[in-house]
Amino acid sequence: MIRYHASWILPIGEPPIRDGWLAVDRGRVVALGSAGKRVLSDGAEVVQLGDVAIMPGLVNAHTHLELSYLRDEVPPASQFVTWIRGVMQARRERPDPSGPEILDAIDGALQEAIACGTAIVGDISNTLVTFGPLTRSSLAAVVFYELIRFNTPDPAGVVAKAVAEIGTLVPTDRVRASLAAHAPYSVAPLVLRAIRQAIDRDSFAPCSIHLSESAEEVEFIRSGGGPWRALLEEIGSWDPAWVAPGGTPVQFLDDSGFLDGRVLAVHGVQMTTADLDRLVARGTTLVTCPRSNGHTGAGAPPIEDFYNYGVKVAVGTDSLASAPDLNVFAELATMRALAPTVSAGALLDSATRQGARALGFDHDYGTIEPGKSDRLLAVTVPADTDDVEEYLVSGIEPGQLRWIGTHEIARRKMHIAT
Repeated sequence: MIRYHASWILPIGEPPIRDGWLAVDRGRVVALGSAGKRVLSDGAEVVQLGDVAIMPGLVNAHTHLELSYLRDEVPPASQFVTWIRGVMQARRERPDPSGPEILDAIDGALQEAIACGTAIVGDISNTLVTFGPLTRSSLAAVVFYELIRFNTPDPAGVVAKAVAEIGTLVPTDRVRASLAAHAPYSVAPLVLRAIRQAIDRDSFAPCSIHLSESAEEVEFIRSGGGPWRALLEEIGSWDPAWVAPGGTPVQFLDDSGFLDGRVLAVHGVQMTTADLDRLVARGTTLVTCPRSNGHTGAGAPPIEDFYNYGVKVAVGTDSLASAPDLNVFAELATMRALAPTVSAGALLDSATRQGARALGFDHDYGTIEPGKSDRLLAVTVPADTDDVEEYLVSGIEPGQLRWIGTHEIARRKMHIAT
């Protein structure tokens, strides 16, 4: 057993503990409390960490690791469809999803995410190429096999083929795969229905979809026209039988029976307050990625509205094609700037507990409490810190972080042995 002492313990589910201690044994949290109260005294090894805050590892609930090779290659845009065109062109230039440049970039991204304090990722993949590297990493993950198909004569067959491909993967206790729909403007209604039916066959599988990300998406669902219609026609994916549902993208998905508590709705930049009410009613988690939204021309998400309306909010960085790094702490700093009235504690809850719950890992991650994994972060904080939650959403750099727990001791021993 090891007992850590630190200037702060952040359980997330409870208020921060100043001058606290945390006992771990065989990979699990055993107990925690204030140093001024009862401390376990059963011969545990005592580790004094000093001026640090111990907290759960972060959850990057939405990223695209297979796009990591596009870092700094797709310039910012004032219109989302313009940015999408840039991504499409860049991907056409490297058609092999398992090319060495792509695989090397994935490995680098995994190392970066871990160095930035991430314990879990919700990774969007069009090729499943990230599944193997994730199983070899220390990250927990859901790899969402994302389907993009607006015009197909066999919607059920498209989804059945994807389910079969997922079935060839070997999940671990930390890495599993599920389905995702790209977006309402790129996935046919019958494909959406087939994805929903496939998800319903696994009562624990989460599902992801980009939703209400851009003004162009809203226009397309409302009227069937605009830049998305033009792009679909240009690339030969337009379905002349498709009829615009009207209303908003959220209303369309909700009326279709797609939304529920296992869906991660990503972005939400263009959601109305009525849309947010629908997410609350369905228990859907909204994953916000504000730095990416600024880069792609989608706009600034109404983060204060998300919290004021009671939406479950998680945090993502999106891909390195639209974000400067995979640092969820930097995403929190952007959220703090955009939503000054939202408490720092609520923001941290989104980046830990809410993301872990949405991805189905809350049994082991997301909070510090007895029985959960001891894969925890120690964040260096100034000695005179009074509001540790506010400090942690002000912008934390990787150099301030280190992992603690049984896994880290084992890793260090392995490193020494080799």
